[in-house]
Amino acid sequence: MREDMQTGKIIIVSAPSGAGKSTLIKHLLQCGFKLSFSVSATSRPPRGQEKDGKDYYFLSAEDFRRKIASGEFLEYEEVYRDCYYGSLKSEVEQILSEEKNVIFDVDVAGGINIKSHYKDRALALFIAPPDMDELERRLVGRATDTPEKIKERLAKANYEMSFAPRFDAVIVNDNLTTAQKEIEKHVRQFLNAETVNKKS
Repeated sequence: MREDMQTGKIIIVSAPSGAGKSTLIKHLLQCGFKLSFSVSATSRPPRGQEKDGKDYYFLSAEDFRRKIASGEFLEYEEVYRDCYYGSLKSEVEQILSEEKNVIFDVDVAGGINIKSHYKDRALALFIAPPDMDELERRLVGRATDTPEKIKERLAKANYEMSFAPRFDAVIVNDNLTTAQKEIEKHVRQFLNAETVNKKS
């Protein structure tokens, strides 16, 4: 009942690695949409200047598994042994209770899971690279991965592209300015339509 009374909406942004979703999310956060970023939980240790509660909620693998068992995650993934990432329901409900809209930066499988949980209350956007050659150029250009890792990311991206039709909209990130305008338009229409529906 309380969840129905909350006015916040869910924006999900998913993409293969290197397609540019983080850059587009950063743009959306500056557009005045009352968006609050959903901080993910992870069982990996903090890197560099990362802070608990700001960059991630850092949990032990045991705590993470305990929360999985008690159904506290909207979605989660074990990337490799004992290294988990996931979105906590409590984090989302806290943001919604403040009458803000929630924005997720999640992988493709996570995006589908969150959309299936919130249904029409969520807008799921898939960010696609212009083509696989361009995606490879971007991954190489980032200079953060070994050739083997890049090959692995490209294989995963190929697989993830097959899920694009299950999203509400696909935005091809060929030209950044164009992609920014397009994602802004989709989010504005979704949030405005929700306001109209509530009044009718």
